[in-house]
Amino acid sequence: MSDWKKSDNLPEDDFDYSRKTYYDLIEKGNAALEDMIEVARNLEHPRAFEVVSGMIKNVSDVNDRLMDLHKKKKEFEKKDVLQVTAPEGTTNNLFVGSTVDLQRMLQDMNNPVKNDNVIDITDRLDDGKEWFLFRQPKC
Repeated sequence: MSDWKKSDNLPEDDFDYSRKTYYDLIEKGNAALEDMIEVARNLEHPRAFEVVSGMIKNVSDVNDRLMDLHKKKKEFEKKDVLQVTAPEGTTNNLFVGSTVDLQRMLQDMNNPVKNDNVIDITDRLDDGKEWFLFRQPKC
């Protein structure tokens, strides 16, 4: 390994290293392919052309792997974004407590306790609707 970092081992570094390796393999494969095509033309032997077709397949496979690498990087980045994003609303509520606490809470909901901040003026209204006034707390 020439000038690549070994210690950090970040996914971005691995992607860059793999990408550089694939580019090098593609460039060397193309150069070797051109040389082999010239040899196959001069020899006019079926085996030489068979080797050329194998080299073409190998270079195209490396190109496919390079494209797959980009696809995997996008999926990896997308997964990172999904892990960072928090849900926007409450999806599941959980009560932590004993059954006695739950029964008391439900009982308190059915029998509301008079609160000093709420004034009931139902008896003062003519239309029968319930209206509540909220007193501002004194600071």
